[in-house]
Amino acid sequence: MAKFSYLGRNQQGDKVEGVIEASSVDAAAGMLQSQQLTPVRIEETVEESSNHIDLKQFLPKPKVKLDDLSMFCRQMYALTRSGMPIVQAIRGLADTSKNERMAEVLNQIASELVTGNSLAVSMRHHGDVFSHIFVSMVHVGESTGKLDDAFKKLIDHIELERETRSRVKQAIRYPASVVIAITVAMFIINLFVIPQFSKVFSKLGADLPLPTVILMATSEFSVQYWWVILLVMLATFFGFRYYIKTDDGELWWDRIKLKLPLMGKIFEKVALSRFARSFAMMSESGVPILQSLNIIGASIGNRYIANAVADMRRGIERGDSLARTSAASGMFTPLILQMIAVGEETGSVDKLLHDVADFYEEEVDYDLKMLSQAIEPILLVFMGIMVVVLALGVFLPMWELSSAMKR
Repeated sequence: MAKFSYLGRNQQGDKVEGVIEASSVDAAAGMLQSQQLTPVRIEETVEESSNHIDLKQFLPKPKVKLDDLSMFCRQMYALTRSGMPIVQAIRGLADTSKNERMAEVLNQIASELVTGNSLAVSMRHHGDVFSHIFVSMVHVGESTGKLDDAFKKLIDHIELERETRSRVKQAIRYPASVVIAITVAMFIINLFVIPQFSKVFSKLGADLPLPTVILMATSEFSVQYWWVILLVMLATFFGFRYYIKTDDGELWWDRIKLKLPLMGKIFEKVALSRFARSFAMMSESGVPILQSLNIIGASIGNRYIANAVADMRRGIERGDSLARTSAASGMFTPLILQMIAVGEETGSVDKLLHDVADFYEEEVDYDLKMLSQAIEPILLVFMGIMVVVLALGVFLPMWELSSAMKR
């Protein structure tokens, strides 16, 4: 499709300029008229070749964050409630968006809407921005004529997701910063401090204590082969990043995360809370159970739990009940399974799943508050070991040096 620059007038008579993609001039004119614009001039734009190299094309595009999606949903909720046409609303949001990637996506969606695509279909073409749950909720809103309600539910969903991520990051930030600081300090001491001591100790001529010998050997290896250590670290890091992006690696890493000490239970409860909340939101919107499980499994954020959700979906396809397949998955506690069974019998699965999500979120809050108290003793022991090693390696030979000087 070619690009056409146009000059037109809106219903108020104001001049409007822009660029639109269309197959021909007539198609571009029709698209402008569908947007309630009267075309005055339409010209095909020809991209001139230039020797200038745009460095932006080599840089990664800015990501669309949850804050951007939350603001988009809030604005769309207000605009759809006011009765503004979708195309006009999308273009207005694209012009005011501060995120370049978001503005680019919204302009492409507006162009697809003009050609006759629905909003959900247009969003589905941008899976890196809009998740399966997001697109499905918009589709349900379009089908039922309640698009504003769909964006309202998406606002609550995104806010809960952002709050959960913020709490987990806040809990991890302190221990991670302490471990990084200790590691950097050890490298500095190993590369710069210990070699200076080794020069003095070598002139002593006396037998050095074993901790000092180990520290000096480690320091000498680090100074001579620092590039080997750096290459090994980089290869390990990038190799790990590449492996966990594969299907087998992603499944392995998601399973390992659930078994990590202290953090494993938190990751599991966060994923289950996300599953329960998303399932409840899809259920109360009228999405069939099988379709809901299929969508949630792809958006839950943990491949291992997503496989359990897929097993639940296959069990329901065979005719089993939701409570029975939930029990067979092994993911839920007996209390949660009882709530799901009651909800299925009374026809209020969505309400009880919201209660399940609230239960898991309270558990996550409690675990995160206790996490810092559980990590602090471990960090103190780790720092104590480092201090003892350095003290034995540095101060023991200094005592030997003072004794030798006296002799």
